[in-house]
Amino acid sequence: MTKVQFKTYNQGQISLFPSRLDERFPEDSPVRLINSIVDNLIINDLISTYESGGTTPYNPRMLLKVVFYSYMNNIYSCRKIAKVLEENIHYMWLSDSQYPSYSTINRFRSEHLKENINKLFVQVVMLLVDMGQISLEVQYVDGTKIESVANKYTFVWKKSTEKNKSKLEKKIHSILSQIEEGIAQDNTGITEETCLPIDSETLRQRIEELNRSNKEKSQAEKRQIKELEKHQSKLKEYEQKLDILGSRNSYSKTDVDATFMRMKEDAMKNGQTKPGYNVQIGTENQYITNFGLYHTPADTTTLESFINLHKARFGSLPKELCADAGYGSEENYELLENNQIEAFVKYNYFHKEQKKAFRENPSLQENLYYNEKENYFVCPMGQHMEFIGKKKHTSDNGYVTYLSLYKARNCKGCPMRGQCHKSEAERIIQVNHKLREYKHKARQRLKSAEGLQHRSRRPIEPEAVFGQIKFNKQYKRFRHKGWQKVNMDLGILIMAFNLQKLYNKNSKQAAKTKTNATQNRLVFVFFIFFLNQKLNLTESKTKIAA
Repeated sequence: MTKVQFKTYNQGQISLFPSRLDERFPEDSPVRLINSIVDNLIINDLISTYESGGTTPYNPRMLLKVVFYSYMNNIYSCRKIAKVLEENIHYMWLSDSQYPSYSTINRFRSEHLKENINKLFVQVVMLLVDMGQISLEVQYVDGTKIESVANKYTFVWKKSTEKNKSKLEKKIHSILSQIEEGIAQDNTGITEETCLPIDSETLRQRIEELNRSNKEKSQAEKRQIKELEKHQSKLKEYEQKLDILGSRNSYSKTDVDATFMRMKEDAMKNGQTKPGYNVQIGTENQYITNFGLYHTPADTTTLESFINLHKARFGSLPKELCADAGYGSEENYELLENNQIEAFVKYNYFHKEQKKAFRENPSLQENLYYNEKENYFVCPMGQHMEFIGKKKHTSDNGYVTYLSLYKARNCKGCPMRGQCHKSEAERIIQVNHKLREYKHKARQRLKSAEGLQHRSRRPIEPEAVFGQIKFNKQYKRFRHKGWQKVNMDLGILIMAFNLQKLYNKNSKQAAKTKTNATQNRLVFVFFIFFLNQKLNLTESKTKIAA
């Protein structure tokens, strides 16, 4: 029996001419794409964040390549990145066999990339424009909530803080009254005038005045002044909390930039709020062309800031914008119209009003006849609903809208009253004429051929991108605290996502081209074979005839 021969196996042998690491992976590997793109990025601002002196730092371009490639491969932890640098030849090639520690990688992200993430993102997007992948003329906008790393039980609520602050102010006024008047007053004896808001600085000055007074103080007065000092520190704490809250309704003590919101990923299925951020993105061909972080849970109030962010980054605004009903407000329609952006934006009840039950319900406000010339509506029974006044409403952004009020003359004994309204008095409707006009324009755009195309594409644009980020990239929770660091981490993820999308599309195109070339070669071979068979057959017939 022949002896089995194995390949040489000698772990301790030293190669005289070591091979290059990049010989071990193909030419179309994604690591080469990352290497090539980062080599062409302008990183002067990133380099300027380093100071001379001390030990020689790692090359920021090398660290940028490593971070991008790690995020492309769903590796977000600095410790894991440091580990793969020692185990994976792709990372070894990118780093030139240098092994920065996890703390070095963390400092690079937090201290150097934090201020320059926006400029790098713009360069990557403009690279995609130059390659013809996107045009920046169309944008599909949507938002999602991503949970913060903050503790979900360290919440501070605005209403609770204001309520406790008001109670504390009453106590302070009560003690001040007792000290100044020298009479023990009950809390019920406090007048409304003495309960005016008082700030911590004013209270501190009052306490200093009381301590400087020449009057000999009793033990009770000393206790009261000491109590005031405790209340002053608590009052200052409430003021600091309200200052952090601003227009928000809550924040987390462990991440003051995170707001409590309801998340789609609700494991307990009880609607529990968790600290997080509202992430807004704009996409085109499933590339992310714009992104922003917001404290407000609603998408409606974010659009103005979002398109201004787009203009600040790229110097222009998109020509067309498509979004869901969460953005369909008077404020947003007016904003897009003033900026000459064609808005394919739905509004509430857009799909509902297409149904037969909605269209044939005569009591709905949307179906009432309106006489624009004489400014009145006609109820289902033919009664005129006359204009009785206007109502003003201010949004969270400070945008003012006006609602026109119309009242029916007499609803008593009307056979349709039960279907029309449930009030015991005459029916009153509130109509926003400006919004009605915007909805009419939006309806026409959304039902047009172009609108149908945008509506069919919107679910596979930002919604599909969010699905890929959360489930394919396993990015369901932020790993940093504070708006700047969270924005930095999200920016790296988005750039890595875009580069991976570019690689995937190029790979598919190359595979398609290769398949087409193979098919062409097969067709050519079959054609040659068929031609030879035909020639042979003709030659045989000629011989037979001869």
